[in-house]
Amino acid sequence: MPTLPFASYIICTSPRSGSTMLCKLLAATKAAGNPGSLFHNPTIDAWCAYYGLDAAAYPSKQKLLEAIFSAAKVRGKGGTDVFGLRLQRGSFAFFMQQLGFLHPGQASDLARLEAAFGPTLFIYLTRDDKLDQAISCVRAEQSGLWHRNSDGSELERTAPPRDAGFDADAIKAHMDEFSAFETAWQSWFETQGISPLTVTYDRLSREPQAILTEIVSALGLDASIAADVPVQTAKMADETSLAWRTRFEAAG
Repeated sequence: MPTLPFASYIICTSPRSGSTMLCKLLAATKAAGNPGSLFHNPTIDAWCAYYGLDAAAYPSKQKLLEAIFSAAKVRGKGGTDVFGLRLQRGSFAFFMQQLGFLHPGQASDLARLEAAFGPTLFIYLTRDDKLDQAISCVRAEQSGLWHRNSDGSELERTAPPRDAGFDADAIKAHMDEFSAFETAWQSWFETQGISPLTVTYDRLSREPQAILTEIVSALGLDASIAADVPVQTAKMADETSLAWRTRFEAAG
């Protein structure tokens, strides 16, 4: 079997950009890893809880972090030869601090990432329409429902159901936050000399199979594995989303 050009990939993104859809598409190939937010909550305790590790069982922070990253790599590979990770900008700083502790001899973020995960493909998943992105996030935070399966059933809920109410201040705050995340990602790519494979939310929504084919091809995998992979998530935007957009724009 030929050597793959990348041992891993990192989806660099922010909330409500289509990353759950993309992660599920990649995992469904059964060859392109099992990407997810493997370091989502930015505390060591949260990471230990996520991987079922007892921090007291390790003699040092170094050994504990080695165990955490080892567990993450197993989960992110999902039994394949490729490691996949979804990295949200909000947890980026803490993640990189811990990686710096593990690999202090490396001179850059990119070198530390590749010391941990091998040659890495960076996928920049972004959403051009920050208003729609912010509305989606506010509705998810208020209602507790973050994702639906393609059949309409609930996929991810973080709180008991409750009605969402229009909140212009919250929408504006998230628009500013997501714009800042985008600027930070772009600045980081430039600083690290990274040319990411860029995927937009709109194109992913329109052409999921084409996007999946591009990514698996870039990873050096057989493009045919993307052919019959179904979309497993449903779009959350609806008439309420449109009404909120109209109301926000009218007030602006």
